[in-house]
Formats: sequence, structure tokens, C-alpha cells
Amino acid sequence: MKSLNDKVVVITGAGSGIGRALALETARRGGAVAISDVNEAGLNETVALVKEIGAEVKADKLDVSDRAAFLAYADAVAEHFGRVNVIINNAGVTMTGDFEDMTLDEFDWIMGINVNGVVTGTKVFLPHLIASGDGHVVNISSLFGLVSMPGQSAYNASKYAVRGFTEALREEMLINKHPVGVTCVHPGGIKTGISKNGRKTAGQNSEALDRIFEEKLARMTPDKAARVILGAVQRNQARILVGIDAHIVHNFGKFAGSRYQDIVAFGSKRVIPAKKKA
Repeated sequence: MKSLNDKVVVITGAGSGIGRALALETARRGGAVAISDVNEAGLNETVALVKEIGAEVKADKLDVSDRAAFLAYADAVAEHFGRVNVIINNAGVTMTGDFEDMTLDEFDWIMGINVNGVVTGTKVFLPHLIASGDGHVVNISSLFGLVSMPGQSAYNASKYAVRGFTEALREEMLINKHPVGVTCVHPGGIKTGISKNGRKTAGQNSEALDRIFEEKLARMTPDKAARVILGAVQRNQARILVGIDAHIVHNFGKFAGSRYQDIVAFGSKRVIPAKKKA
């Protein structure tokens, strides 16, 4: 896929952050967008911004963890546009806290969105991508799909799962000679508010955790991240790391091997805020 001009691009989680930036950048590159989010207010803001650019847009409220709703949504998008060229499974959430403090319901919640949402989105749109003759699957993993961090066991699990699923899918597309490219995206710290909008286990110092992410870790703007991601799609890259921090930490993990876990555990003691006293 050398160009997004006249392509139909489906983007989940487009009510803010990277999803919104991807919708706007797609519109600037001549594509039509089908966008969704659980946040209708944010979604409506994205619609207005896309229309200012002059691109065609279809917007729907969608919970990606609802499989039946996702299937109906895919049919409606395909019927509306007559084709689908790209699916960007961007919707995702965080669940911060030690695993021992986490309930199984909390773990299931993040997996339902971050993993099942990606799998369902890929499944329901894949036939349309194949039929288009020029399709692409983009699944958003994370830097935490390459290295693990304390307090992020559930998020790590979900993003490693996205990575493994996406890489295997790409191999299958190549073997079966389907006209569908596949890209796995690993963003580092992006200014999206994902920490503030995510959930924490009981006893976590939410304010301090959000402040660390927003002030020290989130360096890149969503707009720049979107340009990097869509550029990777047009080059049909299998994997793209977004942000210098993603490259640094990934290379550190490769260089240190499994010993990186000990180094991270030692360093994190000085950074992670103490839990609130009961």
C-alpha cells in the first residue's frame, strides 16, 4: 500500500490520543475513515476535526470487547463504504498495580479490550481486507510488548499477546499469498492521557503515577506518532517502534538479556510511588 488516497481506514479508540491523530492524518493523506470509541463526546470532536479537513467519515459508539457489536459494526462499515482497506486496532486501556493486589475481574477487563478487541477487530474485517486486493492490518501493541515492567503485569500480558498474534498473522498472510500487509506497532511514551484514563488496583497512588507518566515518560505527541505509524503502513513494515524511548529500552532489553528484569526491578524502587496506607 503505497498511498492512503481513496482508501477506507477503520480506526478504533479514535475519540482521543493516537486514535484521533491517526484519523486526522489519514484524512490529510486522502483517505476516508470509519472511527469508533466508547466515548461519544470525544468521538464527536474527532468527527468535527476530520470534516474540517474535508474527508468522508463514519462514526459509531463501539465497545471493542463486545464481540456481537463488533461484528455488526464491521458489516455496517463495509455496507456504507463498499470496501475496507485498513483496520487499525488502536483501542486500549491500562490496569496498573501489582498482580497480587489485582482481582481476576480487573485482569479480565483489560484482556477483553486489549486482546479480545484486537482479535475480534482483525477477524471481522479480514475478509474485507482480502477482498479489497490492497489491505492492511495495524495492531497497536506497546513498548511493554517488548519488555516487562513492575506494576504492569496485566498490561504487559495483553501487549505481548497482541505482538505474538500480529506476528503470526503476518506470517499466515505471506504463506497464503493474501494481499494484506500486517504491522505491529510498539509506541513508547505518547502524550495521550492513557494513564489518567486507565484503572489502578486498590491502594495505588493514582495522582503520583499519572504525574510520573505525563511529566517524565510521555514525550512524543500523538500527531507525530500517527505520522510514524502511517508511514510504516505505506512501507509495509512488519514492526515499528515509535519514539526514541522505545528504541532505547528495546535495545537495552536485547543487550542485557533476561538480566534486564533485575536491573528494572532495582531501578523501579526509586521511581514507583509507595502505595497508600490502608
